[in-house]
Amino acid sequence: MTQDVIALTPKMPEIRTLLAGLYAGGPELRVDSVSEGAAIRLRASDGRPVATVEVPLFLQVPGEVSRLLGTGVHAEAPTWWTEVRATTAIEEAGRLAGSVAGRLTTVLGGTTWPPEAAHTDVVPVPSHGCEAPVGAGDPLDVDLDVDVLTEQAAVVIQDRPVVAATTWLTELLRTTARSGRDLQIVTPPGARLTLPVRTLLISVPARWVVRDPQCGYYDGLSGAVLRWHEGRFAPVPATQDGRIPVAEAFLAGAAGAAGAAGAAKATETAEGREAPRVAGPHGQQQLHLSLRTTHPTDEHLVLGGALEAAWQTLTGAPPAGWATAEPVNLPWAPRQLTELARARAQKSAPTWLVAVGAPDRPAIATLRVVRTQAGVEEQITLAVGYAPGRRPALDALPELAETLATRHHLASMLIQLRPARADLTTPPHFEAPPVPLSFTLGPDAVRTIGRARAESAPDVRPTPLGVATRPALHYSLGDGTDPVAWQHLKSLDRHLKADR
Repeated sequence: MTQDVIALTPKMPEIRTLLAGLYAGGPELRVDSVSEGAAIRLRASDGRPVATVEVPLFLQVPGEVSRLLGTGVHAEAPTWWTEVRATTAIEEAGRLAGSVAGRLTTVLGGTTWPPEAAHTDVVPVPSHGCEAPVGAGDPLDVDLDVDVLTEQAAVVIQDRPVVAATTWLTELLRTTARSGRDLQIVTPPGARLTLPVRTLLISVPARWVVRDPQCGYYDGLSGAVLRWHEGRFAPVPATQDGRIPVAEAFLAGAAGAAGAAGAAKATETAEGREAPRVAGPHGQQQLHLSLRTTHPTDEHLVLGGALEAAWQTLTGAPPAGWATAEPVNLPWAPRQLTELARARAQKSAPTWLVAVGAPDRPAIATLRVVRTQAGVEEQITLAVGYAPGRRPALDALPELAETLATRHHLASMLIQLRPARADLTTPPHFEAPPVPLSFTLGPDAVRTIGRARAESAPDVRPTPLGVATRPALHYSLGDGTDPVAWQHLKSLDRHLKADR
């Protein structure tokens, strides 16, 4: 049974109700606050951490419950989301988490996830007799829930359908990186990652470890078979011909999407060879935008305009909500996110945000705001999902590029198309890589590189956008079906950087 239980209630869990939940372990249970008051830690009488109760989160964005927990959960926004996380090191912890959540829903109404976990029994946690120190030692062990902690890695088990970039997980990523360890997330084979989690995992030392009945464990992003070695999960040794063994379960996804020929080519990709050209899962597609804007420092600056313009062009509506983690709980409000970014900039800290769209037009983005010598920079990754029968409006991309270049201080933008799940989650099996559609340089970047050089790129002829005397340049690389577009992009990149 999962060690995470979530209470979804129509009313806010006030202090009295939370106390009733915290007594699920009996009067011997200890309580303290962690993560600067963002969570409550339940400890056994000997000091061992048993479970953590997050501060209730008020979800105001439609679709977040079903996006992260599945359509079988009967609760939608507005609702209160209270997450209880139990350690796997204590046998009674899982039932204790279920009792805490069950008591909240018994008093306030609502439902729990998973539904079978909820009950209201008292769950005593026996003491081991020796007092465990509290508030000392490794910060990973004290303030955050870690299932296995070694000198090399922090290992956490996530037994849920979708692994999201929750406040706990994002803080754990930061703390793990500061400690010099890898973060390793262990999931069952049916779990998937949200785009924000995948984006974070590829930017820090981390690994997605998938349990598999055949090979034991494998990497959910590369397919490499893993073993526990010297305090962390690591790839098994290469074969005599230098190849890294790849899990059959990882390749099975490619077979399902493209047949036996696709699976054969997927094997080559996982081992570092040619990428296959396969159809998406039942005709599903994803459009990916990676763009960067640089704004002059201005007290009247409002961030989020570039993201909103792209969202409006590609989906017909602005983002539905934003937050600093998942689930996304706040309605879309550029001025509020700007105020947050400004407050963090005053502490010399960057800001990382997540935005989501309406349930019927799946889209999700991450936005990182950082102060640089050039001004205020936005680093945006936006993905839009397309179900079978729906196709991205590729003809609108040059117009979008011009809007971003002339109104939102675009520095650069890469747009790619890939056959992948329309719900924008990442499964633990092979997916065909994206294919570049276009690349755009903003006016300042063109001036820095030199207009003559930027316009004389081999293979692709750019289209000027905006003001003729200070244009942006838009390079069309293909229609998203021919991987040769990657060669055009690499050639363009080499040309633009030749004199720098």
